[in-house]
Amino acid sequence: MNKRHLTGILAIGTAASLALSGCATGNDVAGGGSNGGGEGDLGTITLGYLPSWTDGLSTAYLLEDQLEKIGYTVEMQELTEAGPLYAGLAQGDVDIYPSAWPELTHKSYMDQYKDQIEDLGSYYEGAKLTIAVPDYVDIDSIDDLKANAARFGGKIYGIEPGAGLTKQTQESMIPAYGLDDSFQLVTSSTAAMLTELDSAEAAKRDIVVTSWRPFWANDKYKLKDLEDPKGAMGEAEALHFLGTAGFAKEYPEAAELIKGIKLDDEQYASLEDTVVNKYGEGKYPEAVDEWLKENPDAYDTIVTD
Repeated sequence: MNKRHLTGILAIGTAASLALSGCATGNDVAGGGSNGGGEGDLGTITLGYLPSWTDGLSTAYLLEDQLEKIGYTVEMQELTEAGPLYAGLAQGDVDIYPSAWPELTHKSYMDQYKDQIEDLGSYYEGAKLTIAVPDYVDIDSIDDLKANAARFGGKIYGIEPGAGLTKQTQESMIPAYGLDDSFQLVTSSTAAMLTELDSAEAAKRDIVVTSWRPFWANDKYKLKDLEDPKGAMGEAEALHFLGTAGFAKEYPEAAELIKGIKLDDEQYASLEDTVVNKYGEGKYPEAVDEWLKENPDAYDTIVTD
């Protein structure tokens, strides 16, 4: 194992054991991650993530790879909504959430659980919630939506009902621009939104969706962020690694590694594209391996074979 810049790896005698609650809807095989499985010498860490939110999916598997290489066993815990994930993190059933938006998008969860959650540091600046249309749609501002409601069938296609993006759109953007009577926010899942977007793009049909940056679909569908003169979708924020309270004290080696992870726009885009599009489901560990080979100096604490 080649450890770039990572110092202070100490042996811990007994692996930690976590009893997971029933808050998750799925679970990968414990300890069977990308580097051969087996029990790590440093303990067991449960990593919670939302697979439909691909910014977090890509960083989840990157973090699994990195933590296993320094001696942890990683249990991957899938959830479908942010609320249960934050609750699991606060209760200690989940140790890490690798792609949190705590400054704005998930602020309500942070306000609720702040005393039970530890911020392990931000790793990406410039994350943004957006309202977007394909680039062939000839409007440029959210202000233009109300007068063009019929073109869009009076629908804005969103993602999961419990997402912070959904809350921001429903409670801030729609009333700010007076769209309550002219538009319906259609929520179900990220996958369903992308299906609608794919269909509309193929037919060059007008469609408006909730989106965010970074998100691979922005490039694939050539989405154009609508200007937001009222600032109703909020300012840019950072993406953070969050841990359950006391995480850094219990897992100091993991906390040191995590603190060093910083990704710029190009690095994050290439990671997400490699995980989601080049490899896809069932091949995420292989995708991370390729990305690490192509980006061996991406951040200070990177661990490579």
